[in-house]
Amino acid sequence: MVEVTGLGKIVANGGEPLTILQDISLTVMSGESLAIVGASGSGKSTLLGLLAGLDEPSSGEVRLDGVVLGELDEDQRAKLRGRLLGFVFQSFQLLPSLTALENVMLPLELAASGQSTAIARDWLARVGLEHRLKHYPKHLSGGEQQRVALARAFAATPRLVLADEPTGNLDAATGQQIIDLMFELNAGQGTTLILVTHDEAIARRCDRVLRLQSGKMAG
Repeated sequence: MVEVTGLGKIVANGGEPLTILQDISLTVMSGESLAIVGASGSGKSTLLGLLAGLDEPSSGEVRLDGVVLGELDEDQRAKLRGRLLGFVFQSFQLLPSLTALENVMLPLELAASGQSTAIARDWLARVGLEHRLKHYPKHLSGGEQQRVALARAFAATPRLVLADEPTGNLDAATGQQIIDLMFELNAGQGTTLILVTHDEAIARRCDRVLRLQSGKMAG
């Protein structure tokens, strides 16, 4: 599902080059779960953004489902994400002007699904929010917002889900519920899961762990 070869990312920092990632190579098989761990500033979120095609590498190559991201323009990458990818952000990234139901419906409607309302309702019920369909994000707790984000990520039946610190803004009990739900949905759909986390207990639940240290693979 994911093939990364010699991936690097360098940015300008006060006129000087700053290396964020260096020579990252990995393969993630379909249905596998991978945790990316490391200290703050080690390049975890940057790597996730490169895997999603939200950013472009300075060197190396990313293939998603056999497609080389570097050979696509932004519109083509967006279409590929819509077909293949679900993303769970630490900060939820719900649209404040849309209800919970409308937030989950949005990617389905962009994909021209003919049953977006029914699918969105079903997924919100799966995450225990069938009673909160018409509530706006500002009226939902952090845990409820993250449940909406999970429903949105999984509703279009993506083959790959990327999650960036999905429990980072939640209390321990709510975070545990979200992680349990994420792995339950992952197993139920056979979705490939790649998540960034600082929590070693969460990382141990994944099939494999990739450790980053100062932008390089460690161990």
